[in-house]
Amino acid sequence: MINIAVFISGRGSNFLALLKNIENGALKDCRIAVVFSNNPNAKGLEYAANAGIKTIIIPSKNRDDRKEYDKEIIDALAEYDIDLICLAGYMRIVTSELVEAYKNKIMNIHPALLPSFPGLHAQKQALDYGVKVSGCTVHFVDCGMDTGAVILQKTVPVYDNDTEDTLSARILEQEHTAYTEAVALYAAGRLKVSGRKVGVLDK
Repeated sequence: MINIAVFISGRGSNFLALLKNIENGALKDCRIAVVFSNNPNAKGLEYAANAGIKTIIIPSKNRDDRKEYDKEIIDALAEYDIDLICLAGYMRIVTSELVEAYKNKIMNIHPALLPSFPGLHAQKQALDYGVKVSGCTVHFVDCGMDTGAVILQKTVPVYDNDTEDTLSARILEQEHTAYTEAVALYAAGRLKVSGRKVGVLDK
């Protein structure tokens, strides 16, 4: 059984998608052991509590020492025997403290086809650039901003009449599918990291 910690800063729609797919059996041999948030008002914390999932809240406001902050997270996670951390709308860049403590055990999902359009407002970046195809990327986390090794990607077309909202909604549907697929591959021991490349092993 893979124990997952989900990190959120807001509503946590990808957290809810993972939880739904665990509950309906689409994501096997996994459990969400704890939900962590840097934001005490994150809506996703309510969803976690309603689902009977334990939560950890360490407010990040006015916390300038990022490494010390991440050390506190590591200490707080210790009792949960975490195998995988899933960032789901977690609005902080993690430091080397957390990355090294959970090397190749932290995933993130980003609403663009990395390495294009990292950071905030990726969908708007894509529209402003005029791309014809966008999508989402699940990647392992390193110390950069959306720079970790790519696990898998999903694409969506970009239409001439798209707005940031319509494109975001279409990408979000694929995010929910992609994250579940990536976690399932991890849980099955089928991901092999070699430098910047992530291979998928046969069953």
